[in-house]
Amino acid sequence: MILQLVTSFIATATFCILFNAPRRALLQCGIAGMVSWMVYLLLAQQWEAVIATFGATVVVGFISQIFARSFKMPVIIFSVGGVIPLVPGGIAYDAMRKFVENDYIEAVKFATQALLLSGAIAAGLVLSEVLGQMFLRRSR
Repeated sequence: MILQLVTSFIATATFCILFNAPRRALLQCGIAGMVSWMVYLLLAQQWEAVIATFGATVVVGFISQIFARSFKMPVIIFSVGGVIPLVPGGIAYDAMRKFVENDYIEAVKFATQALLLSGAIAAGLVLSEVLGQMFLRRSR
């Protein structure tokens, strides 16, 4: 698990370099990606991948808001980097490959899974943003 966490940190920080994130935010972006993968691994032991992805994305959303307020940067810098380990790119690739190979049943299976995981990422980010705004308004 430690190797996976280190790898997710490096992958996230590297993606944030390509994403043109500020240099002073690379450490926090890497931490957000590492935490998202850690939460996913822990949740995936007991629940399905979609629910684990949703939970990890909600945690990333909260961490991104904390980092954004602490370092006075936009939330998107941390949230985009944080969800990178959760993006179902390999599954989407497998779906397209199966379509090309005319294995439509497997292709639809992979495509549906990629769609559900992508929807879980979007819903988790929206939920964390809404809850963050609710708590921010109550504290004022």
